[in-house]
Amino acid sequence: MAIMNIREAILSTLHAEMERDGDIMLLGEDVVGGNGTAGGPEAIGGIWGTSTGLWAKFGPDRVIDTPISESAIIGAAAGAALAGKRPVAELMFADFVGVSMDQLWNQMAKFRYMFGGKTRCPAVVRMVYGAGMQTAAQHSQSVYALLTAIPGLKVVLPTTPADAKGLLTEALRGDDPVMFFEHKALYGVKGEVPEGEHRVPFGQARMVREGGDVTVVACGRMVNFAEKAADKLAAEGIGIDLLDLRTTSPMDEDAILDSVEQTGRLVVVDESPPRCSLAADVAALVAARAFTSLKAPPAMLTGPHAPIPFSRGLERAWLPSPQTIEGAVRRTLAFR
Repeated sequence: MAIMNIREAILSTLHAEMERDGDIMLLGEDVVGGNGTAGGPEAIGGIWGTSTGLWAKFGPDRVIDTPISESAIIGAAAGAALAGKRPVAELMFADFVGVSMDQLWNQMAKFRYMFGGKTRCPAVVRMVYGAGMQTAAQHSQSVYALLTAIPGLKVVLPTTPADAKGLLTEALRGDDPVMFFEHKALYGVKGEVPEGEHRVPFGQARMVREGGDVTVVACGRMVNFAEKAADKLAAEGIGIDLLDLRTTSPMDEDAILDSVEQTGRLVVVDESPPRCSLAADVAALVAARAFTSLKAPPAMLTGPHAPIPFSRGLERAWLPSPQTIEGAVRRTLAFR
């Protein structure tokens, strides 16, 4: 096992997969590193450092700096995928996915259906999301629920370096469009990563820890926060089933239902506003299909229905935290 952070796991996977498959190409804003900067090409390898060395290794035909136009980036990726390439389109911030919604919603997501299964669209759209780094209302949002709602798109959210490698490899080798969400506050998280071949199938949640009292369902950075809350609760003898969804489309409904049938209680932690959210989706699933197992109403812990503040103190108040997760678990246990 190698020790690396999530940024390194993504970068090493891109290197390995682009070397394995000559049809994989990368396009996006500053993915080369910034032609014309003081250091020239490869100066920084993108603002997130997830494309360092790719231009030097694979050249300008496969690593392409684009204009600042998300609709052009996604449109070009859609066309390249139809033409037989395997494009990786990078959106610098997930917040700007709205600019390219027609290309995603009405094109990529519909190609296989509209052409009767006679074509494919093996495109991966990598996008950076999430709050916690004071990037304010237009650069901090978690929009995975919006894309999860679109049939035809697969939605992936790695939490660990091992899953970053395994899920990205799975995405790059599939034949459908994948929305691959990378939380900006998780890039530095370190962990063990299997060497060699490593793939994580979509639609299989990861059981982070087992306990018999409450099921906690989360994804992305909220998994780490929930784990901290579970550590504190465990010291008092309170056991948590903590599920990391990994993918929201497809979603591992069986894992959620199996856990709730054992614990009788559910807390869903979601880094997004509450209306039409992932939390609402999971809570509705459990209420509809595991109602007789419930000992308490499903609890949803999300941000408020408000833009994400820039102020550090207000941003922290907006986000779910280990403390608020702990409080939600205690309230659920107190229900009689």
